[in-house]
Amino acid sequence: MRRLSSLLPLMAVLLTAATATAAEVRGTWTASSRKTGNEIQLNFRQGERNNMGFSEPLSAFQGLSTSDGPASFTLPREAGTFHFEGNFKGGEGAGHYRFAPSDAYAKTMAGLGYPNLSTEDHFKLAATDVTTARIKDLAAAGYKNLTMDELVQVGIFDVTPAYANELAKAGYPGLTLKQLVEGRIHNVSLSLVQGLASAGFTKLAWDDVTAMAIHGVTPEYIREVRALGFKDLDGEDFVAFRIHGVTPAVVKELRDAGFQNADAEQFVAFRIHGVTPAVVKELRELGFKDLDADDFVAFRIHDVTPAFVREMREQGFKDLEPDDLVAFRIHGVTPDFVKRMRAAGYTRITPDELVSLRIHGVDEDFMRAMSGGDGGAPAKKK
Repeated sequence: MRRLSSLLPLMAVLLTAATATAAEVRGTWTASSRKTGNEIQLNFRQGERNNMGFSEPLSAFQGLSTSDGPASFTLPREAGTFHFEGNFKGGEGAGHYRFAPSDAYAKTMAGLGYPNLSTEDHFKLAATDVTTARIKDLAAAGYKNLTMDELVQVGIFDVTPAYANELAKAGYPGLTLKQLVEGRIHNVSLSLVQGLASAGFTKLAWDDVTAMAIHGVTPEYIREVRALGFKDLDGEDFVAFRIHGVTPAVVKELRDAGFQNADAEQFVAFRIHGVTPAVVKELRELGFKDLDADDFVAFRIHDVTPAFVREMREQGFKDLEPDDLVAFRIHGVTPDFVKRMRAAGYTRITPDELVSLRIHGVDEDFMRAMSGGDGGAPAKKK
């Protein structure tokens, strides 16, 4: 499958008009040798905005040498030929190219139902290496009358009848072209389907297979997670684990922090809300030794941080219960609010009273007006 340096820029350049004469497309190119030594990364530029790039094996070119010095080579396709002139130095190349469409390709395409190909069409089909044989084979497999955009996707993602047959053997016959493209994008293969089946996930819906592929739920990952004791997770559970980064290492760290009996949902909640071993350790050092998994999640949801606990203790609230701290956060009882209430004369305020004041929108101005001056609750009218 052709590797693309950037799919969206490629689609943009292919779906917009090319800078062309009546018979040719011209532009600039850059190239760099890949680490494998058998491919180069080739990038085209047309004008200021149209850019595309993909990897191509060296064997696909004619006359190409990446040695230092001038370079003149071609990239022949059935739809036309790219001609390159430029220079290479240190494995990096740059220069100008022109693309010459093939008349023979145009005639064959007309017979396949694509008459009057424009230069732009030629360029798109050549860049993505869509051959007439590929189009015929796909039609024979039931994928007929494809649009130009669909043909481009066929080339970009290397959708072949062989791939469709492979997935049919895996239990997914009759997939649409869109589904085949999804499969290619997310690396859904016969081996993946068979591996998932061997892990107990047989007869998965196509959307479930692609979801597992998208999020990296591999047979190996399933085995690792089950080895930690999660025997009954379904496909959605494994996808949730992957989405939120519940790895075997994370599970082990949190179990070492005291959560030996946390279930799958709690581990997901830990990751969503940022319950880490470091957070757990710091809160326990502040005296919260009996918090359970749900308590730690609640603290994180409502931003009850070690710093907030310390600030409230500095205001004299040394023995607040976890529920009090959560209530403070929910209703906006801050150290500054406590200071303002005390400055208004409400000096012996309790946690419940603070929460009540915030619930009812009572501020320091009201408290000054109502304070009886005894340093406690407001004076009652006689």
